[in-house]
Amino acid sequence: MPKKKASRSSAPLILVTGASQGLGEAIALACARRHPGARLALVARNASNLEAVAARCEKLGADAHGFVCDVTDQAAVSRLPAAVAKHFRADAPDIVINNAGAFTPAKLVDTDIETFDAMLSVNLRSAFLVTRAFLPAFHERGSGDFVFISSICGKIGLDGCAAYTAAKHGLTGLAAALRAETKGTGLRVIAVHPGAIDTPVWKNAPVDRARLMSAAGVAEAVVALTALPGDVVVEDVLLRPGPGDF
Repeated sequence: MPKKKASRSSAPLILVTGASQGLGEAIALACARRHPGARLALVARNASNLEAVAARCEKLGADAHGFVCDVTDQAAVSRLPAAVAKHFRADAPDIVINNAGAFTPAKLVDTDIETFDAMLSVNLRSAFLVTRAFLPAFHERGSGDFVFISSICGKIGLDGCAAYTAAKHGLTGLAAALRAETKGTGLRVIAVHPGAIDTPVWKNAPVDRARLMSAAGVAEAVVALTALPGDVVVEDVLLRPGPGDF
């Protein structure tokens, strides 16, 4: 007998990784605005930043709590589901947004092994660990959204960011594999591929900030994708700055 799909409450439980700054912070705030009373599990390594983001979300009416966790650490991630369940008294999040990432630009010839491994770890390994940690509960419930924040670099190759491009291509592939494995189970898998976003990564870069997308705008798009009716899934979406890539 097929499992009965759980109905989503008006106040979903949403987990966001990399939530202490940049796009992750913007996604947390967008969730709080769109879903009054939303329960937000905010995950990152920086405790003070998490506390500040949680406070901003709570001013918008959310029930937000920070969970300090290095999402590249298998042992730390394995403890995350129990910690989230205990705090929110819930079996599992309704939505998991794999947003944690980092960007270190370099051509392949200039990329050392340490940088390459770091890019794979924070951009790909983290999403693998977090998804695997929550997937059994999603299967048991028969519903839930996994969102993977990939990049335009997860679709094409760009000059000067070899390791990042390899990691984001891997993330795009991970989302595709999960989608193939979970079709017909009630789960949705969404991969988002943004172009350049105005986040701290560009703080000291010689770029025209007017050519970057706002983190708030991209966050609104991400949250809107998860708010679609349950029988609709946007599998892949490409978001680019209006003036085009640079």
